Amino acid sequence: MTDALFALALAVVALFYSAVGQAGGTGYVAVMGLIGFDPATIKPTALALNVLVSAIGCYRFYRAGMLTWRTVYPFAVLGAPFSLLGGALHLPAAVYMPVVGVLLLVAGVLMLRSVKSASMLDQQAPVVPPFLPSLLVGGAIGLVSGVTGVGGGIFLAPVVLAMRWTETRTAAAISAVFNLLNSAAALLGAWATMPSLPTQLPIWLACVAVGGLVGSWLGTQYLKPGALRLVLAVLLLAAAARMIAAAF
Repeated sequence: MTDALFALALAVVALFYSAVGQAGGTGYVAVMGLIGFDPATIKPTALALNVLVSAIGCYRFYRAGMLTWRTVYPFAVLGAPFSLLGGALHLPAAVYMPVVGVLLLVAGVLMLRSVKSASMLDQQAPVVPPFLPSLLVGGAIGLVSGVTGVGGGIFLAPVVLAMRWTETRTAAAISAVFNLLNSAAALLGAWATMPSLPTQLPIWLACVAVGGLVGSWLGTQYLKPGALRLVLAVLLLAAAARMIAAAF
């Protein structure tokens, strides 16, 4: 029963996160942390789940016409290699949980402040993000994502939206691609130094695939900008609370 509930929790995490262009990495990390998994298992497992769910999200956003090469590649140029580097670095458990929790808390507060004005902000946002700032932000968040074991889109989307570099759905699409590239790179980096994947991983992958398919369909077709930002803010704050609580 416990195994079934855990798999269901992963599917629910994938559903809600994929609706806003995320892969669910922070949610998987929080759930596994509460269950009692050690960081050596949490990090590569979360990255493996991220790769699958973010790939589903990329497909959905591409089919919906929300992905272009120009909006995505500036973030990935430095994001992927720095994520690979971060994947080879490992924080001790006493540092890992509170650091991730505080980062998520800050991102959640920034996102919550923009919910009411989402439609107006989207109308004023440029078509594509500025090139040089996108490079620098992509590299910084790529490093953080590799170290923490999450795809990085959960940090990237709030920054892009707070800086008003693009509109909400495009930010979600950028996050999906960023998550895919960085999760794959960080997983390679983590696997090279810490090959620890649980035997139940194939079952968990199937569960998050279902959640990712449903969530990304809702996000691309039905959720409005304000709702997308609200869901993202709630996810950020909930994950932050879980991570900080787990640290103590």
